[in-house]
Amino acid sequence: MISRHPTETEPPASDYADSKVRYVPEEFEGDRQFATTLARGLDILQCFTPRESQLGNAELAARTGMTKATISRFTYTLTRLGYLRVNRLNNKFQLGSAVLSLGYPLLASLTVRQIARPSMRELANQVRGSVSLGMRDRLNIVYLESSRSATPLGLPADIGLSYPIVRTAMGRALLAAMPRDRREAALNEISVKTPEDWETFRERVMSAIDYFHERGFCASFGDLRREVHAVAVPMKPAADGEILVFNCGVPSYLLRDGQLEGEIGPRLVAMVRALEGAMGVV
Repeated sequence: MISRHPTETEPPASDYADSKVRYVPEEFEGDRQFATTLARGLDILQCFTPRESQLGNAELAARTGMTKATISRFTYTLTRLGYLRVNRLNNKFQLGSAVLSLGYPLLASLTVRQIARPSMRELANQVRGSVSLGMRDRLNIVYLESSRSATPLGLPADIGLSYPIVRTAMGRALLAAMPRDRREAALNEISVKTPEDWETFRERVMSAIDYFHERGFCASFGDLRREVHAVAVPMKPAADGEILVFNCGVPSYLLRDGQLEGEIGPRLVAMVRALEGAMGVV
């Protein structure tokens, strides 16, 4: 049995959708191959979130630490290329259609999304929750596919939403599936760049990794959203080392005692193993 830990502090659920880690990595300073200008441009795009979908130059400067003059040149260039567009009512910037077209080839190349949809939908309806597929985005997990039942879950688990690795069952399953050296590097990065999250969730993360090796899945009892408990299972790593993870989240008021670990976790494991078989993953 996984011990349940109370969540010390819990901002509104919408805050988690905006919790991406934005930075130009200091570890690349002095690396002549690292294109700092490109990194800064991408950093600007990362500033936009579902809650803050429109930002002006001054707001972008405050979030990135760049000067207003530098931001102005970047936003002009990104607008001309279609990655940003201007809202003429308030002269603030929004993400442009080029961002969407940039992400589509990745989604289209992940055939597991199409293959998994029927199984994801079936499990989501059976447990009256949601089933999602995600992958790592720096220190976060980003959703690539999601199916949910008609049961209200609050914030929808939509494609593109991003959550901190350490707060989620999906993130913990990702860490558990990593080779030891990659996991240690990821944990070190998390501890350095998000020390408050690491201090709060360290014991839960390490416990979840141990539990994964016993049961084949990880769990989170309201660590991301108090009202939702979840389990997660990683697929076997791809040839390039990329790890995809499935989760299943259920409103806590719908769960019987022990149901998450005793029933839903094993069912998610069975679903993922069946998908691997269907895709010829060995």
